[in-house]
Amino acid sequence: MRTVKALKNMITSVIQQIVTFICGLIVPRLILETFGSDVNGLINSITQFLAYISLLESGFGPVVKSILYKPIAQKAKEEIRNILKTSEHFFRVIAGIFIFYIIILCIVYPMFINNQFDTMFTVSLIVIIAISTFAEYFFGMTYKLFLQAEQKAYITSSIQIITTIINTILIVILIKCGANIQIVKLVSALVYVFRPILQNIYVRKKYNISLKNAKNDYKIEQKWDGFAQHLAGVIHGNTDVAILTFFANFKEVSVYTVYKLVVTGIRNIVTILSSAIDSAFGDMMAKGEKENFNKKFSLYEFVYYTLITIIYSCAIVLIVPFVEVYTKGITDVNYVRNVFAYVFVFGYFIHAIKTPYNTLAYTAGKFKETQRGAWIEALSNLIISLILVQFLGIVGVAVGTLVSVTIRGIEFLIFSSKNILDRNIRKTFTRSIISIIELIVIEIIGKMILNFTDISYLGWIVEGIKVFMVSIIIIIPINLLYYKEERKEIVGVIKNLLKKGAK
Repeated sequence: MRTVKALKNMITSVIQQIVTFICGLIVPRLILETFGSDVNGLINSITQFLAYISLLESGFGPVVKSILYKPIAQKAKEEIRNILKTSEHFFRVIAGIFIFYIIILCIVYPMFINNQFDTMFTVSLIVIIAISTFAEYFFGMTYKLFLQAEQKAYITSSIQIITTIINTILIVILIKCGANIQIVKLVSALVYVFRPILQNIYVRKKYNISLKNAKNDYKIEQKWDGFAQHLAGVIHGNTDVAILTFFANFKEVSVYTVYKLVVTGIRNIVTILSSAIDSAFGDMMAKGEKENFNKKFSLYEFVYYTLITIIYSCAIVLIVPFVEVYTKGITDVNYVRNVFAYVFVFGYFIHAIKTPYNTLAYTAGKFKETQRGAWIEALSNLIISLILVQFLGIVGVAVGTLVSVTIRGIEFLIFSSKNILDRNIRKTFTRSIISIIELIVIEIIGKMILNFTDISYLGWIVEGIKVFMVSIIIIIPINLLYYKEERKEIVGVIKNLLKKGAK
C-alpha cells in the first residue's frame, strides 16, 4: 500500500512540477515583454517580502506533519482531530497577524525603494499578491499537512496542477487583451484562493473529519525547536532578493529571479523523490521497521544521487544559453551572467545533496538536535551576502548562499549517518564527493562540446541533448560500479519484473 501511495505521489508530483515549470516560464516572459524588467523585479521582490510572514509559522508545519504519522498509523481519530484543530487555530492566528504585516509593508516598503514606482502602484500590488497567501494560512495549510502525512500528497498536487493551468491561461488572455498588471495579478490571486479551499473540503468530506468539538490545546512537542529550521529555510529562499532590493535595483532582482526560476524548477523536480516518499519513511520509523528502512533508503540514495548529478551537471552547462534564449529581445538589462550562474547552480546542487538527510531528520522529528546548524546557516548566509553584495553584487549573494548551504549540508550528513542511518559517515561523504566530482567533469566536458551558435529553443535543445547524453554515459556506469549492493538489488528487481512479464 505504501508503494502504491508513494508511486501516486511521485507521478502527480512530477506532473505538477513539469506543469509549474512550464507555466512558470510562460508568465514571467510575458511580464518581461509587456511590463519590463523593473516591474518583474518589483513583483518578485514583493512576493519574497510577503514570504517572511512564514517566519511566524516557526517551523510548525513540519512538526505537525511529523507527529501525525503515528496517530494515522494507529488510526487514532480523536488524537488526529485534536492535532488538526490545534494546527488550524495556530495558522488562523498567523493569518490574522498577516493582515497587520501587509498594512506595515504597504507603509514601509514604498519608502525604501527610492521612489522607483508610484506609491499607490506598489501598495496595490502588495495587497493583491498577498491574497493567496492569506487564503493558504486561513483555509488550507492544516489540511495540506494532513494529506502529506496520510501519504496522499497526490491530492494537493492534482489541485495545484489544475489551478496552475487555469491561472496561466487566464494571465495569457488578460495580457494579450491589454490588461494592466494589477488586474493580471488580481485574477491570478483569486484563482489560487480556490486551492486551499478545495483541500479543506476534500479532507472534511473524505475522512468525515469535523473539528467543531475538537480541542485546540493539543501539546505539540518541539513546536519552537522547528523555528531554527524554518528560519534557515526562509533565509535561504528569500534573503538574496531582499538584499538585492535594498543594495542594488529591481533590474538586478529580475536577473536573479529569472535564474532562480529555472533552478527552482529543477530543484522541485529532483526533490520529488524526497517529498513523495518521506511519508513512507515516516511510516516505517513509526512502526520500527529499521532493517527495511535502511535497505530502502540505500536504494533510494542510489537513484536520487544518480538523477540529481545528471540533471544538475546539465543545468550548470546549459543554464546561461537557456537564459540567453529566454530573454532574447529583452534589452533593458544584461541577463547573461556566467560567474553568477555557476555559483548559483552549484549552490542548489549542494542543497540537493543534503535534501535526503535533512528530510530524514525532520521525518524523525529531530528538530531540537539540528537547530544549532540551522542558526549557523541562516546567519552565515545573511552576513556573507550583506558583505559581498557591496563588492560582487549579484554574485556576492550567490556566494553567501553556497557557503551557508555547504555548512548545513555537512551537518545533516554527519547527523543522519550517526543518529538515524547508524552507519559510517565516510560512506555518506564519499557518495556526495563522487557526485560533486562527476558534476565538475561534466561541466568541463560540456563546455568543450557546446556549440551554441543558434540562439533559439531548437538550437538549445540540440545542444542540451548532447550534454545530457554525455552525462548519462559518464555518471550511470560510475554509480553502478560504486553502489555494489544497490546494483544487486536493482538487478534482482528487474529480474523479478521480467519473470512476471514472461508469465
